[in-house]
Amino acid sequence: MTDPADLVRPDTGQTAHLIHLIDAASHEQWLAGRTERERAALVAQNYQPKAYAHAILPGEKPDAWSVVTYVANVDSLSSWCLAKLPGVLPAGTYRLADREPGPAIFGWMTAQYRFERYKAKPAAKGPCVLLTSQPGAIDGAAAQARATALVRDMVNTPTAEMGPDEIEAQTRAVAERHGATMTVTRGDTLESGYPMIHAVGRAADRANAPRLIELVWGREEHPRVALVGKGITFDTGGLDIKPASGMRLMKKDMGGAAHALALADLVMGAGLPVRLHLLLPVAENAIAGNAFRPGDVLRSRKGLTVEIGNTDAEGRLVLGDALTRAGEDKPELIIDFATLTGAARVALGPDLPALFTNDDALAATLASCGSDVDDPLWRLPLWAPYNDLFKSDIADLSNSGETPFAGASTAALFLQRFVPDKTLWVHFDTFAWRPTAKPGRPKGGEALGLRATFAMLQKRYGQSGD
Repeated sequence: MTDPADLVRPDTGQTAHLIHLIDAASHEQWLAGRTERERAALVAQNYQPKAYAHAILPGEKPDAWSVVTYVANVDSLSSWCLAKLPGVLPAGTYRLADREPGPAIFGWMTAQYRFERYKAKPAAKGPCVLLTSQPGAIDGAAAQARATALVRDMVNTPTAEMGPDEIEAQTRAVAERHGATMTVTRGDTLESGYPMIHAVGRAADRANAPRLIELVWGREEHPRVALVGKGITFDTGGLDIKPASGMRLMKKDMGGAAHALALADLVMGAGLPVRLHLLLPVAENAIAGNAFRPGDVLRSRKGLTVEIGNTDAEGRLVLGDALTRAGEDKPELIIDFATLTGAARVALGPDLPALFTNDDALAATLASCGSDVDDPLWRLPLWAPYNDLFKSDIADLSNSGETPFAGASTAALFLQRFVPDKTLWVHFDTFAWRPTAKPGRPKGGEALGLRATFAMLQKRYGQSGD
């Protein structure tokens, strides 16, 4: 993929094709001002004033053509309003006719993302470059586009090349780029300190040994923020094996780790004044003679015992140990990302990550930030009476209730048992996948909730005073 910063450049008066924006309010007036030749071109292309529609307008010279495209509101551009154009226009340089692209810069960048690692003949088309007279907006948008691409790349890559070793290597590269400290606890050394991570991952072969990857960055005196990401590199379901249809996309079950790593990269790159602690519990939920079993009782790092009602409810186990570790350093805020439940997808579909939090004000801020940056979220309840749904007769709790009701909420309530009391906590149950393409958002791995959370952290902590 071309670096996003090269896809939007400062406008210094260079030659470029104009892009005219129209909406419902301006369409008739704009059309009345077109030449007969231009109106004929619109008719020939069957141009209709509807979302993402575009047409080419001829100029006086062969290369002087321009573009018209329809947007929802010309005075309030969204991240995605121009995102279809880079896929349908020829490579070249473009500028908006009478305004700045603003937030549409991000969609212009992400629309040109390609995952072509396994293609024999990658697409030959060159980049579409958009000009702006506000060059200060480029770096921030490019950083978020890179973070989005990191999530997409990690999720799109098959497990054979995105296992625990590769996630560790990705994290190390981010740590080295920002001068962060990284530690890894792996294999049988997990058994005493992180027994649930060990139990979930112990059936994998030695090359894919489970591990807890930790990264620490920032000054000790700054507020401590912990980011936790579920990193199940492949989920067979364990001995409660998934059907083939349920296993097909399980390469994406490390999407939570990809989100947390990408967010950490954004936080460090922006120099936010926080003491950052990233924790990635990484394991493959494989099947072998030593796999953990339904009916087993695991003792967690926190000391709570967990009866295994279903080995396919493994993500909450590895997160439980990681959340416990995060809480031991008394963070001000814990945020976790996980591809945790099908129930969240049934409730909200693929576009909306489910948001759970123990703080109403924080929920409102996240929802507002998501709206501001076109990265929507939807809050679901931490309904305390549902704690009864995962009681166990022989242990402190079960990892799986006996009812299918409220699956996303009960999973979140399970995780809450491992979060220290009075610690601000946010949990995202995200899909990390887009089943159908949309402008700027190709089918495949996707970052959902990432930019909303980063916007919240920027609002909460501001910029470094250095």
